[in-house]
Amino acid sequence: MDTYTALRHFADSWGLLAMLLFFIGAALFAFRPGGRKAADDAAQIPLRDED
Repeated sequence: MDTYTALRHFADSWGLLAMLLFFIGAALFAFRPGGRKAADDAAQIPLRDED
C-alpha cells in the first residue's frame, strides 16, 4: 500500500472521528454554563476606554 492510500484511509476514518470530537468539544465549550459572562466581557474589550 502506498503512502497516499494509507493516509487517505486514515483520514477517511480516524481523521473524521477526530474532527467530529473536536467539533463537539468546541460546541460544548462555547455553550457551557457560565461561559456567557466571559464571552460578553471579551466582546466588550474593543469598546473599553483606554484611559
